[in-house]
Formats: sequence, structure tokens, C-alpha cells
Amino acid sequence: MPGWEIIGEEERRAVNEVFDNGAVLFRQSFAGLRNNVYKVKDFEAAFAKYLGAGYAHAVTSGTAALKVALKALKVGPGDEVITQSHTYVATVEAILECGAVPVVTDVDWTLNMDPEDLARKITPRTKAVIPVHMFGVAARMDEIMAIARKRGVAVLEDTAQACGGMYRGKPLGTIGDIGTFSFDHGKLLTTGEGGMVVTGKEALYLGARSYADHGHDDNPAFPRGEDTRSSPGFNYRMMELQGAIGLEQLKKLPGSLAKHRANKAALKQAIQAIAGQTLRFRDVPDPAGDNGDALVFFLETPERAKRVARALQQKGIGFKNLPDALNWHYAGTWDHMLGKAEWLKGRTLEEYFKQSGAILRRAIALPIFYKMDEARIAAIAQELRAALAGA
Repeated sequence: MPGWEIIGEEERRAVNEVFDNGAVLFRQSFAGLRNNVYKVKDFEAAFAKYLGAGYAHAVTSGTAALKVALKALKVGPGDEVITQSHTYVATVEAILECGAVPVVTDVDWTLNMDPEDLARKITPRTKAVIPVHMFGVAARMDEIMAIARKRGVAVLEDTAQACGGMYRGKPLGTIGDIGTFSFDHGKLLTTGEGGMVVTGKEALYLGARSYADHGHDDNPAFPRGEDTRSSPGFNYRMMELQGAIGLEQLKKLPGSLAKHRANKAALKQAIQAIAGQTLRFRDVPDPAGDNGDALVFFLETPERAKRVARALQQKGIGFKNLPDALNWHYAGTWDHMLGKAEWLKGRTLEEYFKQSGAILRRAIALPIFYKMDEARIAAIAQELRAALAGA
């Protein structure tokens, strides 16, 4: 999964180009020093073109991208924003940062938003819905979009873990009204830290760009120091070194996606050969669009899933946050953010997310890497055979 596996001389040369042209690390201004080198601007244009999106704006992180996108949607105090129980803490944090109320759905066997639960939880106060494409697999976007459109609710796709993924021929992040991406160190495309907001709607783009830059209108009629401002904002500007790395990583993305998808298919085939029909694999709404981030399967009970995961870990085979280490990725553990939510109605979070917990704690998520070779895939399958037999 991680783009750091393929960082090489291309990224080094791109970074050096910034230093060789005035060493301007700021994304704007200083035209006399930089010799027309604008890496962040070029990264934005290339990313928008890759996705077929109208607009893209780079920011400091995937978390920042979520808040900026919500601000562009004019989410504020009193609004409800619906997301899902299996996501990274940032999704709920961004909602809270806007002063809005997070409402959280269960997940289904896709490990993404359960559309039936979404339909139950939309109210007249719902301003936006955030489906999260976890582990590179699309949420059930046809159903989610139909529900949101019927109720007049905006859709923000959290695509932090699914860069390059597709859903029925459409790039993830471009199906809803606005989409966000993360480029942190563990992502398929990495800039160390970084994020992107994409949209096909000019008004949302201008709102995102302005909020991420202290409210600047970026009015070409004025020098930057005299620029007009129409609203408050904050500083979430990406710097030029990140933009330089992002440009080179984007060029490598198609090859990286192909490699990850091939490695995932090979690992699944190897596991099916040794486990037969005893394992249930994750539901994938569009298998062709999976970006190959992880292979997820389920065991009969949470207890057996933990035993198998620990046996694999003892053999040096890692797994993602399932079935253990759920604290950062499961709303059932976020008492510090959600423990006093009105919708709990006296229940604990674990009681409220009974469906999600039952699914997530039975799941084992094996990460897929670019540099997995046939020998490594075969070794994982054999160790899994032993772990299943011993559990």
C-alpha cells in the first residue's frame, strides 16, 4: 500500500528543482526568485486531470482536507453530518471542528457505510453525508447517492484510503459533491503529510481554496498582500517540497495500482487454495475498482480472529487495525468524542454499534505491499494455514 516503497531518484530530483530555483518553499508569490517553478500548483492540476475532476486544492493533510471540504459546504453549528463507525478519527474530528453534530451509522460487510442505516438516520438537520472508502474499497455509492439526493443532502467522499480506486467507472472522490484525499506516509500516494480537496463545482472549489488560505479571494487584480477576503479562514497550505514529491508519486500511481491489485489477487487465490470455503471475504461492490490496499476476510468469532491474528504476528506477518488496534478506526471506542451523544439514548457506544462491532472484530485485514513477491505471498498463505489449524 504505502507510496514510500517506490520513492526514488525522481522525487529527489523534483525536490532539488525547488532548491535550484530560488529555494522558494512557499506555494505562492516570489515570482522573481522561483523561475516559474510552482510545484503545488502543478500537482493540483495534474491530480485534477488524473481524476477527471474540475478542480483540486492541495492542503496539509487528509484531516485538513476534511475540515476544508466541510467549510466549503458551509457546515456549521446546529448541522448534523452523518459518517460511518469504521473510519479514522479524523472524519469525526473534522465534523466537531466545524461545530456540527456527528451522527454515525453502522457498517455492513463492505466495512463501509450501511445505506439502510443511513436512510434511518437522515433528519431535517442533516447537512452532509461522509461515506468513507476504507481499505481501498468503495462504499455502496449508488444507494448512498440516491438516499442523499432524495433528501437534498450533500455528499463528501472521504477517499483517504482509496486513492486511485474506482466505482462503476468513476474515480472515487468524484462521485459526490466534493471529495478528500490523504497523502500521509502510509498511503498509496505519499507526500509524507498532505491532502487534497477535489470537486466539480466551482463554488465549492473557491470556498475550499479561500478557507485553506486565511480567507484569501486570490483576486488577480491585487498583489497578494492587498488581496481581498470574503470570509474567515485558516492556514492549511501545502508547501512546495510536498508538491514536488506528490507530482512524481502521481506519475507512478497507475503502475503502483496495477501491482497492488495483482498482489492482492494472487494472495486471495493462494489463501482460497489452502482454506477452501471456510473463509468469508469482504463484500466488494465493484471488484474492478478496488485499489488493492488490503485483503480482508472474516472468521467465525472475534476470539478466533484474535488468535489467528496473533499467530500471524508471531511469524512476522502484520495486519491492519482489524481485529485488534481498533481504537483509532472504530467509533465504538471513541467515548472521548461521542460518549455523550444524544442519539445514544443511554446506551454505550459498543451497544449502539452492535452490528459494526460484530463484523469488525471478526475481520482480519492483511495489508498489500508493492514489493510482495511470489515467495512472500506463498509464505503468508502457509502461515495462515498453520494459524487456522492451531486456532
